[in-house]
Amino acid sequence: MSLDEIDLIDGRNFVAGVPHHWFAELRREAPVYWHAEEVAPRGGFWAVTRYDDCVQVNRDWEHYSSARRGSLFHEMDEDQLAQQQLMMVNMDPTMHTRYRRIVNKGFTPKMVRDLEATIVGYADGIVDAVCERGTADFVEEIAAELPLLVIAELLGVPQEDRRMVFDWSNRMIGSEDPEYQLPGVDPGEAAMQVYSYAEELASQRRLAPKADLVSVLIDAEVEGEKLDQLELDLFFMLLVVAGNETTRNLMSGAMTAFFEHPDQWELLRKDRSLLPGAVEEMLRYVTPVMHFRRTATGDFELRGQEIKEGDKIVFWHTSANRDENAFENPGVFDVTRSPNNHIAFGGGGPHFCLGANLARMEIMVMFDRLLERIPDLRLDGEVQRLQSNFINGTKHIPVAFAPSAPVGGTPLPARAR
Repeated sequence: MSLDEIDLIDGRNFVAGVPHHWFAELRREAPVYWHAEEVAPRGGFWAVTRYDDCVQVNRDWEHYSSARRGSLFHEMDEDQLAQQQLMMVNMDPTMHTRYRRIVNKGFTPKMVRDLEATIVGYADGIVDAVCERGTADFVEEIAAELPLLVIAELLGVPQEDRRMVFDWSNRMIGSEDPEYQLPGVDPGEAAMQVYSYAEELASQRRLAPKADLVSVLIDAEVEGEKLDQLELDLFFMLLVVAGNETTRNLMSGAMTAFFEHPDQWELLRKDRSLLPGAVEEMLRYVTPVMHFRRTATGDFELRGQEIKEGDKIVFWHTSANRDENAFENPGVFDVTRSPNNHIAFGGGGPHFCLGANLARMEIMVMFDRLLERIPDLRLDGEVQRLQSNFINGTKHIPVAFAPSAPVGGTPLPARAR
């Protein structure tokens, strides 16, 4: 095929599934490829697709900046950019390091271990809520619920408000997908609703602090100054989206992979000790966040290509995690794979995912409870995928299983609509 036929921009090209055949072609023929895009400065972007190169771009912030033009694919005007540069994901060290320290204490291995019993209770409550029916939408009723419950608890969001958080997050991340957009409503309105909600919650915590991350953010200081309201709003939005979208779509994508590879589900059902390694394979195989963007800080060479200062560079985790030079049989879903040095959380460096430990815990617990309580889980309709070139997402997975009695997990709070 001609490389000119490859279009990684249009989210519609990802609805049927990640176009891994395109990424395989790029890795073979043009691992650092100038992908034309009419609306972007300089006419396009460099698509970086091999494992080693993606790791290099992710770690080397001095040559590949998150701060200059942000870390997301789309272009922003100068006012939007100035605002988004206050968000940690769009910073470079040393400022990024200072902001990261603020929330780091909420995601330490000890904090995650201390949450395990709570997460198990929530997971059993989620299964309780559907087990008597014997049917469910796996995405909305199972995969989405656990990360929503956990991030709401960490942030101090009332649990009944988690549905609003879910809807706002869908509208922001799924801005290309018609299902998540309201007629006549600007997708940016969802971000404004998140900001408004964050400000209301912050006002409450100033009067009555609690043991949650919003209270931590209110008291935090960077270079001797407290965060202003916009910085608080952006922190809140980052934590809401990162704590919800990625884990939900990982679990949904993994469940789809198990339906396509039932032998792997059976392996786990017979031997639960394989689950930690299986979680890593789910992360590699699904790779929920497919790429991030950087901007070149000067003129240099990358794998024989002349990069110019200001060039847009997009490195694709989803391609790196299928690189034939980094993984044996990378297209195979194998829960016993070892070693498995995937970069679903980033390839190390300053932007390594802050919530990696928490995400692993949630995935492990949820699949453990599913294997224990509804091991006959089966697909009962059509999988509907998200229209996006950024999130490897799934909107709906109808499932069926043998009805059973609840075990008494943590009852799910009512959800505000």
